[in-house]
Amino acid sequence: MATEKEKFLAGEPYSVLDPELTADETRARRLCKMLNELDDTASDEKDHIIRQLFGSAGKQPWVQPNFRCDFGYNIHVGDNFICNYDNVILDICPVTIGNHVMLAPHVQIYAAYHSLDPRSRAKFVGMGKPVTIGNDVWVGGGSVILPGVTLGNNVVVGANSTVTKSFGDNLIIAGNPARVIRENPYKSEK
Repeated sequence: MATEKEKFLAGEPYSVLDPELTADETRARRLCKMLNELDDTASDEKDHIIRQLFGSAGKQPWVQPNFRCDFGYNIHVGDNFICNYDNVILDICPVTIGNHVMLAPHVQIYAAYHSLDPRSRAKFVGMGKPVTIGNDVWVGGGSVILPGVTLGNNVVVGANSTVTKSFGDNLIIAGNPARVIRENPYKSEK
């Protein structure tokens, strides 16, 4: 029989109250606290903590306070990742972020959700779907990206948008729910 952490890592419903998983969350919370207390002059120390917290990070990850996540080890970011102030990433499932991605303040990325069935919620069953963000993406302030969403390369998400479904490359999207506003006239240089 699979442990709750094995179910969690396999993307299956799991017990949110499992002691092994709550210990992992406590570890992430402590690392977030350490990260959030550093100022910009401690760039080497910030980089070290980011690499302890995240599952993987490319060159020059930059995370501003106050950053919050569930586990951290399910977050994978590429080169030149910028995470501005007061962002939340609920990484119940993998959250994979490409190169040259910028998250404005108050962005929330949710790979976590709960059942519509109140009996399941009463038992504290957690569920998740991966979130994937391509290269050269800018997510505007106050935006929310929901479980299971994939954003292609060179996407701009307008401020205060709620992204409920996936979108392809070279788009500007905005709204609640987000929709295509137009093609991005600027193409990635790759």
